[in-house]
Amino acid sequence: MKNTYEVSPAPSRSGPWLGLACLGLLAAGATGCAVGPRFQESNLPQPPTTAQFGADPLPAGTAGAQAPLGAAQSFVPGGPVAERWWAGFGSSELDLRVDQALQHSPTVASAQAALVRAQENLRAANGGRFPQVTAGAGATRENSNPAGTVISPYNVFNATVNVSYTLDLFGAVRRGIEFQQSLADQQQWLERGTRLALAANVATASIQEAALRAQLRASEAILEVLQEQEAITRKQVDLGAKSSADLLLAQANLAAARVPLPGLRRQLEALRNQLQVYLGRFPSEGGLGAIELDALTLPGALPVALPSTLVRQRPDLGAAEAQLHGATAQLGLASANLFPSLTLGGSLGRQALQGGNMPSASYTVWNAGLNLLQPIFNGGSLRAQKRAAAAGLDQAVADYRTTVLNAFANVADALDALQRDAETLQAQAESERAARRSLDLVQDQYRLGAVSYPQLLEATRLWQTARIGLIQAQAARLGDTTALYAALGGGWTSSNAK
Repeated sequence: MKNTYEVSPAPSRSGPWLGLACLGLLAAGATGCAVGPRFQESNLPQPPTTAQFGADPLPAGTAGAQAPLGAAQSFVPGGPVAERWWAGFGSSELDLRVDQALQHSPTVASAQAALVRAQENLRAANGGRFPQVTAGAGATRENSNPAGTVISPYNVFNATVNVSYTLDLFGAVRRGIEFQQSLADQQQWLERGTRLALAANVATASIQEAALRAQLRASEAILEVLQEQEAITRKQVDLGAKSSADLLLAQANLAAARVPLPGLRRQLEALRNQLQVYLGRFPSEGGLGAIELDALTLPGALPVALPSTLVRQRPDLGAAEAQLHGATAQLGLASANLFPSLTLGGSLGRQALQGGNMPSASYTVWNAGLNLLQPIFNGGSLRAQKRAAAAGLDQAVADYRTTVLNAFANVADALDALQRDAETLQAQAESERAARRSLDLVQDQYRLGAVSYPQLLEATRLWQTARIGLIQAQAARLGDTTALYAALGGGWTSSNAK
C-alpha cells in the first residue's frame, strides 16, 4: 500500500513561468546520493602476485627436434600478443580464412547485434537523468458549464506541454543506468570473446585439416610399400622361395591398410564442411584452398602475459567482471527501492472556448506539483528483493573467482602442453627415423630371402605407427600454440584496451 501526497502552488501573478522555473531548478539541483555498495576494481578478488602460472617457474622455452616443425620455442614474459596472431603460422590461406570468418560468420553478426542492443538499452536508461517533456492537444464538444447547468453545445480546444522529473535522491535511476552499463560492458567482452573463439577455431580446424591430409598421404605411402611387398612375395611364391601362406598374409595386410583410408577422407571432408560454416558459407560453395602441414611455420617467440595483466586481457574475465559490476548495481537499486520516490510535474498550455451561448475565450492554463511515494507495506517483497540481490552479488564474486582460477589453469595447461609437445615430437622424430632405417634394412634382406615376411610386416607396422605419430606430434605443437594465444586472450593492443 502506498500513500501519495500532492502539493500544488497557489496562483500568482507570475503564474506559469515561476512554477515551471522552480520545477527546473529543483530538477537540476536534486541529485541526492546513491545507497548501497559501490563497485570498485580494487575490491575484485586479486590474482596471485607471482610471475608464474604453474607450480614451476616459467622456463626459457621448449626443447627442439630435428624434424619439420621441430624448432625450439622461447617464452617472452610480459610480451604483447599480436592482434593478428594467426599470421605467425605463415600461411596466407589461413590468414584469408580467419579474415573471411570474422567478416561473414553469423556468430559474430549475432554478437555484434547483441552489443548494439545493449548499448541502445543503455542510452534509453540514460534518458532517466533528464526531465520528460510531452506535448498534447485535444478538442471536445460540451454542453455544460462549471455551475452544472445545461447550455448550448460549445467547443473546447486545448494544447499543453507536460514536464515530469523523478528526483534521484537515493540513486535508483543512477543504479539502473549503472546496471545497463554493466550489461553493455559484458556484451562488449562477449563480442570480443566470440571473435577470439572463432579465430582460434578456424586456426585449429585448419591445422587438423592439414594433419589429416598428411596422415592420408602417409597412409597411401604405406599402402604403396605393402603393394610392393605383396608383389615381391608373389614373385617369390612363383619361384618357390615362399609359401602361399606368406602371399595370403601379404594380401591380408594390404587389404587391411586400405580400411582406414575412407574414414580419414570422411574426417577430412567433415572438417572442411565445418570450416565453411565458420566462414559463413554453405559447404557446397567450396573455395577453400589447401593447407599443407609442412608448409606451416611454428612461431618461435611466444608471449606470456604476466598474471597481473591476464585479467585485463581475457574476454571471459572481462565479462565476469562486468557481471560482478551489474550485481553490485542491482543491490544498490534494490536498496534504493526501500526509500521514498519524489516526482516533480507540471504543465503549461492554452485553452479556447467557442460556440454556444458562452462568449468565446482563450486563456492560459498551468499547474505544478510534487508527488511523494513512500513504500509502507508490501508483504516484505522489497526487503526480500534486497536480500536476493545481496546473494546475487555473493554469487557473482564466487563466479568471478572461479573464472579467474580456470583462466590461470588454462594458461598453465597450454604452457605445459607446449613443453610436453616438444619432447613428444623429439621422441617421435627419433622413432620415425629409426623405424624407417629398420624397414629399409629388412626390405633389402627380404628381397634376398634372409628374413621372413612376418619380420618384414612387423618392421612396416612400426614405421607406419611412427610416421603417423610424428604427424600427430607436429599438429599438436601447432594446435597447442593456438591454444596458448587463445588462453592469453588473443591479440591485445592499446586500441582495444578496456
